[in-house]
Amino acid sequence: MAEKNILVVSAHAADFVWRAGGAIALYHQRGYRVRIVCLSYGERGESQQAWKEPGITVDRVKQIRGEEATRAAEILGAEIRFYDCGDYPLQPTDETIPALVGELRELQPQFILGHSAHDPYNPDHALAHDLTLRSRVYAQAAGYPAEGRQLGVPPVFLFEPHQPEQCDFKPHLLLDITPVYDRKVKAMESIEGQKYMWDYYADLARRRGVQAVRNSGRKEIQYAEAFERAYPQVTGELD
Repeated sequence: MAEKNILVVSAHAADFVWRAGGAIALYHQRGYRVRIVCLSYGERGESQQAWKEPGITVDRVKQIRGEEATRAAEILGAEIRFYDCGDYPLQPTDETIPALVGELRELQPQFILGHSAHDPYNPDHALAHDLTLRSRVYAQAAGYPAEGRQLGVPPVFLFEPHQPEQCDFKPHLLLDITPVYDRKVKAMESIEGQKYMWDYYADLARRRGVQAVRNSGRKEIQYAEAFERAYPQVTGELD
């Protein structure tokens, strides 16, 4: 059986945990290989607790964030890579898009998970969205100078931003993560520098679970994650 892969593009070292930890764990459980690319360690904008330590340095903050994100990825069953493109602002280099294209051509993922298009609270997230979609387009181009075979047309699912109402986010898909919710919780708890996020995303998973039941009639659902489609779904059936 051919290997099935997923690529997750995370602006910062913990974004994937809060927003797509359930999806990652669920598909790992189903036998998929999941690779997470963190464009940044989130060393400046999302590491407030670490900067309170006396004598802290940016390199030490990167180390802390990298260790936390690596533990979270292991709990979820994913492999993780760090591009170290800086933080506040995220500053991709000339090699960032070619590297993402290389990931896509190597993995040939069944689908891609990434950030939503708008986030007035964090421009790094919107930039990560742009880099993800541009890399997907370039990976499909026969003339793009990168190794590997051309990418097909994997769907792109955009995970829910922290304040969806301000980001024009529309939940096109509610994914039942009930079977792996405990793993998501453990992964969240490994991000000790952002403990204030734990309850928020636990509450969000329950709320999306309630909405999933209402929209499906499946009363066994307790927890869910919301995603928006970047491209239309093509189908022969309306169901």
